Amino acid sequence: MLTVNAVAVIILLGGWAFARIFEKFKLPNVLGMVVFGIICSVTIKDRTPDLLWKIAPFLKSLALIIILLRAGLGLSRKTLRKSGKTTLFMAFVPCLFEGTALTVVFHYLFNFAWPVAGLTAFMLSAVSLAVVVPTMLDLKGRGYGNRNAVPTIALAGASVDNVVAITVFSAFLGMAKGGDIDVLQSIATIPLTIGAGIGVGAVVGFILVFWLEKKYRSIRATEKTLVLLAAGIFLAEVGDMFHVTALLGVMTVGYIVFEKSNQIAHEIAAKLSKIWVFAEIILFVLIGYSVDVNVAMSAGFKGLIAIGTGLIFRSIGVWLATSFSSLNRRERLFCVIAYLPKATVQAALGGVALANGLAEGQIVLAIAVLSIVITSPIGLFLIRHFSPKLLDLDI
Repeated sequence: MLTVNAVAVIILLGGWAFARIFEKFKLPNVLGMVVFGIICSVTIKDRTPDLLWKIAPFLKSLALIIILLRAGLGLSRKTLRKSGKTTLFMAFVPCLFEGTALTVVFHYLFNFAWPVAGLTAFMLSAVSLAVVVPTMLDLKGRGYGNRNAVPTIALAGASVDNVVAITVFSAFLGMAKGGDIDVLQSIATIPLTIGAGIGVGAVVGFILVFWLEKKYRSIRATEKTLVLLAAGIFLAEVGDMFHVTALLGVMTVGYIVFEKSNQIAHEIAAKLSKIWVFAEIILFVLIGYSVDVNVAMSAGFKGLIAIGTGLIFRSIGVWLATSFSSLNRRERLFCVIAYLPKATVQAALGGVALANGLAEGQIVLAIAVLSIVITSPIGLFLIRHFSPKLLDLDI
């Protein structure tokens, strides 16, 4: 049995080395981290101490908090106004298109009862925040697609997309367990859930700005960053068990700090960028590490059909969501590609059906794992490969 320290060294050094190797071959560095995590899953997962799996959810959540704070610290009111309508459509339309189509697929192809088909479909329909947000921030920082705010549309839309998927999943799970839950009523509460998350984030953001400006000269940038991180962890703790609504609040905190105190925002963003060097490796290696390849393969050819069908309907939804925007055809095609990866929600929710004693739980888990194995590496590669070709460089 390996020690936690040994596993930590393997994750950090191995993830860093694979990232550099993939860069040498002009492939996304984060793809190298995911691949290294999958290799670890195949080779040393049985010798990994249980403590790692106990702290892994917190480490993933912390990494997401860091990247969403960075995202919020780069959002401006002008950009949000420019992309607001398209972002709203991107938040709802692709998820509902994919989820609805997959509900039918799982009912007829896998003979799932409608509630089980629904929960599997909407578990699968969530786009990965762990993949989309950092890649969009990287493109934004390098000046790709900024003229029409393409990275902002994708990263902001993805956050709400996750809220929609998890809310509908939870409603179907309640029905599958025999509860009397109205799916339409659950969907109707989504705007309230989103508003509450953003509202709490805004309140925390204003309090932080007031305090940070008052203490501006007496505390260093590192201490300001730690305070903001602590606020993000607090928001995650008071959110629901999957932290999605709370993570919208985390992004809102960053946005408020950026709008109200630009200098402090730049100081904190610079520090978070340095922390992200380590957090990125941990997040993406753990995503691959969490994958059980044998379980993924048990989903079989029908699992591939379901995942492929879902991606087709998601792509149609993205194309429709951007049809009345100012984006050109190349930028709309990039949005389709950006919304392909699955990882975060599937890793969190894949085992929920099995844990709740549903007979189809093992198949649901296998499909979730297969979706990560297939879409995460392919999505990462396509985003990095096609972004220079589809997005204008506007520094």
